[in-house]
Amino acid sequence: MKHGWIKVTAATPSLRVADPEYNAAEIVAMARCAAAEGSALCVFPELSLTAYTCGDLFLQQTLLDGALTALETVRDGTAALDMLTVVGLPVRDGSALFNCAAVLCRGKLLGLVPKQYIPNYAEFYEARHFTSGIGQATRMIRLLGQEVLFGTDLLFACRQLPSFVLGLEICEDLWTANPPSGRLAECGATVIANLSASDELIGKAGYRRELVKGQSGRLLCGYLYADAGFGESTQDLVFAGHNLIAENGSLLAESDRFENGMISSEFDLERLLHDRRRSNTFGMDSTEMVTVPFDLTLHDTALTRWVPRTPFVPEGDSQLSGRCEEIMNLQATGLASRLRHTHAKTAVIGLSGGLDSTLALIVTVHAFDRLGLDRKGILAVTMPCFGTTARTKSNALRLAEEYGASIRTVEIGDAVKQHFADIGQSMEQQDVTFENAQARMRTLVLMDLANQCGGMVIGTGDLSELALGWATYNGDHMSMYGVNASIPKTLVRYLTAFEMDRSGERLAAILRDILDTPVSPELLPPKDGEISQKTEELVGPYELHDFYLYYMLRFGFRPEKLYRLAKHAWGDTYSDDTIKKWLVIFLRRFFSQQFKRSCLPDGPKVGTVALSPRGDWRMPSDASPTLWLREAEAL
Repeated sequence: MKHGWIKVTAATPSLRVADPEYNAAEIVAMARCAAAEGSALCVFPELSLTAYTCGDLFLQQTLLDGALTALETVRDGTAALDMLTVVGLPVRDGSALFNCAAVLCRGKLLGLVPKQYIPNYAEFYEARHFTSGIGQATRMIRLLGQEVLFGTDLLFACRQLPSFVLGLEICEDLWTANPPSGRLAECGATVIANLSASDELIGKAGYRRELVKGQSGRLLCGYLYADAGFGESTQDLVFAGHNLIAENGSLLAESDRFENGMISSEFDLERLLHDRRRSNTFGMDSTEMVTVPFDLTLHDTALTRWVPRTPFVPEGDSQLSGRCEEIMNLQATGLASRLRHTHAKTAVIGLSGGLDSTLALIVTVHAFDRLGLDRKGILAVTMPCFGTTARTKSNALRLAEEYGASIRTVEIGDAVKQHFADIGQSMEQQDVTFENAQARMRTLVLMDLANQCGGMVIGTGDLSELALGWATYNGDHMSMYGVNASIPKTLVRYLTAFEMDRSGERLAAILRDILDTPVSPELLPPKDGEISQKTEELVGPYELHDFYLYYMLRFGFRPEKLYRLAKHAWGDTYSDDTIKKWLVIFLRRFFSQQFKRSCLPDGPKVGTVALSPRGDWRMPSDASPTLWLREAEAL
């Protein structure tokens, strides 16, 4: 439960219709298994103590008394478990019978929540037996020798982990136009549990899955759906035990239908609360709710849920292809709109033969095609200097030619040497001045060429470089429109590969070689004709930096949690010491390089993480990293 993670379980026990004693024993056994696996919450289906399909037996005193005895059995049988257990049963109160969820913890019955929407259509006839909880006043009723809260406005809150607040709804409640879970979430529930007995029909599973995913996304919550299964009467219906666990629109776990059992995953409550704080349109309901506290022991939650290693890159070939096309359309549309607005006659790109400038050229080509402009209006400029290799120069020239762009080569070596002479910089002193002077000279050339031809300089730098400050201030840091500004390095590669896969043979061969070229600024002289300056040997693996960038900016995770997530996702590739080393370096660079991000040129936002100072990331350039570094270095 540390770092806001809690393990949750949706369980479908084997049942016997109208046999509460048997059902209680099955539930206790499954609850103990869930607790042994570290679950903080285990939820069972609707009316799980009696079975949902009892029909008019719900009007029999014998069954109702048996259900209460079974509830006592579950309470006592789970008393030693450090876990919240939720079961379903019929509960009498005066002349009414309610379909209830009972919440148990450490031998105590914490509360009863009645079902609000009672279906009485098609195969459902619950109104024959049950009263709706709508309009029922929250009150104390006597059950199992104690006074217990009964009502639809109950929230169950963990004292030790305040972010864990449970709200309950029962089956049909979710399928209505205004599910109770909406109000529960607005009043603070971060976890919604649904006790369900949803019969199976052709096509219903897909709708149910999307319903649960969608509700978890709308409510920025964890949603746990426990469904009735094998053992329910099949006189007229079949129940498949379709259990689902979703978080903020994503499906974390799903059971195989027609097989009883348990599914588990972990909710990230810190992540959910971050998104609620971030979204000012997530309303907070001021309605009074009754909070029922409970106690659980804080402990480390073993992670079993999938954590994407490359969170900026979608998994699966079909999804990745569609995402790449969408991203390129966003980039090209943004640039096309800017070109038309400024009446630019030419797009000027510094083409190095590396990945970033290649993607910028690809986007520019698509923008010109979208506007119906001649690609000769794209001026691709190669500017060889001290670190340029024959491979990258050749690839740049061949790429521009294959796309039909205009090409210009400007040798900047003599100009840079003259500049060194002017400022007293020795050629043998290959320091930061030696490197940055080349980058700034290239930007000067591009800007002046754009002025000559009435054009616009297209920026090539990517999101990862902006995060690390791996750009020369007023050099490649500057442009007139940065098409890659919100594209991280891990995604640049996939976008380029996507273009390669849909290109002709000659263009694909060029793009393939560019993809195989080591990432480098090529500002230091090559060794034996090969690139001597490899970026990832200097600043670290981009795949790790992009991982840290995504989870820190998107969810506000602290260094300790970033480290643990990275170990879970990358532990088979990088050692713990390596993960820590690059995390510390990432944090140092991210804070120290904000001044470069504070004056970025315009560029299109394409994902949920961006660093534009006008939109997503507003940070003082002199903010101290002390708290972050102290925590990271202590790992």
